[in-house]
Amino acid sequence: MGIERMIDRRSLTLGAISAAAAPAFGARAQEKLKIKIVNTQGNATVTLQELMRRKGYLQQFGVEPQITYVSDGSKLMGSLLSGENDICMFSGFGQVLTAIEKGAKLRIVAGAVQKPEHAFYTKRPEIRTVKDLAGKTIGTGSVGALLHAMSISLMRKYGVDTTGVRFVNIGSSVDVFRAVAAGTVDAGIAEIDVYDQQAKYGVHVIQEGDLWKELPDFTFQASYASERAISQNRAAIVGTLAAYAKLYRYLLTPESKNDFIEAQTAALGRPDPAAAEWQWRFFRDTQVYASDLVLSPERVKWMQDLNFSLDVQKKILPYESVVDPTVARDALALLK
Repeated sequence: MGIERMIDRRSLTLGAISAAAAPAFGARAQEKLKIKIVNTQGNATVTLQELMRRKGYLQQFGVEPQITYVSDGSKLMGSLLSGENDICMFSGFGQVLTAIEKGAKLRIVAGAVQKPEHAFYTKRPEIRTVKDLAGKTIGTGSVGALLHAMSISLMRKYGVDTTGVRFVNIGSSVDVFRAVAAGTVDAGIAEIDVYDQQAKYGVHVIQEGDLWKELPDFTFQASYASERAISQNRAAIVGTLAAYAKLYRYLLTPESKNDFIEAQTAALGRPDPAAAEWQWRFFRDTQVYASDLVLSPERVKWMQDLNFSLDVQKKILPYESVVDPTVARDALALLK
């Protein structure tokens, strides 16, 4: 998919770093801190971005964003490493860990989506459980990428021999769902925005297919940036994380319902208030978004162990070599 652009415009102070963050940020906030954000274009992502635009949270922290969407994680990392973009707010980070192991100057700066907001769909009536996926053709992304890693994790949990499973690189979760609904693959993981419309599309979610319940330790997405951007554009990154933390917290309030429904209609170009309300309730009930921006060492270790088992990562890296928690701490200090 081609690149699409659109121009939108808790916390404890930890020693001298966070104590100095607010005044330093305040001095620069008057300058309109420019930042280039890159994400993959999932339905939830574009809906949240539209909600962010409508609430004006980025502008409240003096940030003027440029938003870019790309088709996969490799392009995300490439655009950050080249300096074309500053930060990715929503992305699976398994590939980021392997890139850092190979020398990429990237750092995870915050948690984003703490648990999968996806389910395992199929059109085949004979596929009812995870064990029925043995020997089937599964639509995913590339090996080691987010959809592939989730598929492997779920099947391993239920003892499915994945060596007999044919994984097909379809692309994004939207692409995978289309392939499932068309019957070109036997099953695949897609977002929950169609969870309440299974009959409409002639699909069903398999038993054990609610991934937020089945894989609670699988951290779905994180925010990350290049070391260069963290050094050269830190104030803008701090302000951006503060704005998103405010957005995540707003989603937990009853007042956000109508705003979310309207934002989804605008973002996706089609009114479906019942589906939007279902998704809003899902986000509130599961609290999948990291409103405290924390990505714990335990969650990072879990993902590294998975990468290692998939043979896409050769060694387990120290937490401090892949995560820079000081950026999120400074952002949370702005929300005090």
